[in-house]
Amino acid sequence: MRVLVTGAGGFVAQALIRALPAAFPNAELILTDRAPGPWRTGDLGDPGFIDQLTEAPLDLVFHLASLPGTLAEREPERARRINLDAPLHLADRLAAQTRAGGVRPRLVFASSIAVFGPLGSAPVSEDHPPAPTLSYGAQKWMTEIYLADLTRRGDLDAISLRLPGIVARPEGAGGFGSAFMSEIFHAARKNRLYTCPTGPDATAWWMSRSTCAANLLHAATARDLPPTVTLPALHASLRDVVEALGATQITWAPDPKIETLFGRQPPLLAPKALAAGFRTDATPKALVEQVLHDLRTDAAAPSSLL
Repeated sequence: MRVLVTGAGGFVAQALIRALPAAFPNAELILTDRAPGPWRTGDLGDPGFIDQLTEAPLDLVFHLASLPGTLAEREPERARRINLDAPLHLADRLAAQTRAGGVRPRLVFASSIAVFGPLGSAPVSEDHPPAPTLSYGAQKWMTEIYLADLTRRGDLDAISLRLPGIVARPEGAGGFGSAFMSEIFHAARKNRLYTCPTGPDATAWWMSRSTCAANLLHAATARDLPPTVTLPALHASLRDVVEALGATQITWAPDPKIETLFGRQPPLLAPKALAAGFRTDATPKALVEQVLHDLRTDAAAPSSLL
């Protein structure tokens, strides 16, 4: 079995890579990232590089590489190459493998709740219609549609997972408008001052990195799933999470744009995803415990997770 993971240097991918040997003990892992590291280094915006990655048949692909939302707004041409052209070309190459009589590969695509855009205050269902207001969300949605169509045609076996805010990203990670969701964890661990660009009553959809990796693995093996799944997520305010952290040095300086885009998420109802076996961090306390465990694990192996 051959398994490809794109964006291997990313913090979600590294948690997934840790878990892959136990889930697929005999698999050959093909890892790639744009940044130099212990993987095949290359630019997925280059179709020729994708062609090289797919020269030999693949059984399973986790496509996690992307250009994050705020950075995608600043660099629209680069965002299109990475967030739209690259996954579509990758899907075409995998579909060609099927059409040539090979194994129909499973593709797990990391989409995002950014497909929804701003939401009202009433609870929303997992079937809420997309209406993205950022290029990042629009590109994720377009990719979802294309993958679902290839799957309908029988050329591919794809599932798109709409990920919520995954925490805690590395300290100071750039390009994410939702970075404050991670920075509060780093500030609490170091007992340092952090000024959050939302108010304490801002609400978000949260998920620990380990829970996210478990959901990616579940999507790779479960069957009879819809082509797109909005993952169940913890709906909690910044105040709830900060109190669970015991953080005492968080101050508040709301930025209306940040809070509108990332801090006004209503309750999410996802009974179908839960019934299908996807997981969530059930409470702010459970989220905090898992995130702090993940951060301790990272600190114990700082050089590489591979």
